[in-house]
Amino acid sequence: MAQPKMAEKTILGRISAREDALPEISLRIVGALLALAIAAVHVADQGGVTVLNSPAWMGWAFRLIEVGGVLTALALLVARPSGLRPAWLGWAAAALLGAAPFGGYVTSRTVGVPGDPGDVGNWGYWAGTVSLFAEAALVVLSVSVLLTLRQRSAQ
Repeated sequence: MAQPKMAEKTILGRISAREDALPEISLRIVGALLALAIAAVHVADQGGVTVLNSPAWMGWAFRLIEVGGVLTALALLVARPSGLRPAWLGWAAAALLGAAPFGGYVTSRTVGVPGDPGDVGNWGYWAGTVSLFAEAALVVLSVSVLLTLRQRSAQ
């Protein structure tokens, strides 16, 4: 009788281990999709991959966000061999990817940015609204995961 109980515990232990990994994978996929959404919205806002926004510094900032979105998605999705890259690095990049364009958009709509004064007060632009939601969601997700990782490491 003792043997079936022992095997049952082993099976349950394996199931619970898989259940622990499932949320982490789900969070990483959601984070990667949000990062790609941010990149896609910025490509659409520029008018395509080959177009550079005016003023030029803003066009290059968009390019940085677009490339950063793809790299952040890869950093969240690609399995990391133990010790090569800290677990928090991809999530820190994701938080930055969400916060920086969010701040830039709010700045461009409130006080304006050099070379683009026409966007002050233009809060109804569809691409900006979609981008704000994706960026805010990515920041909330990233900060939540980073706080959880910090709490786990402190224990």
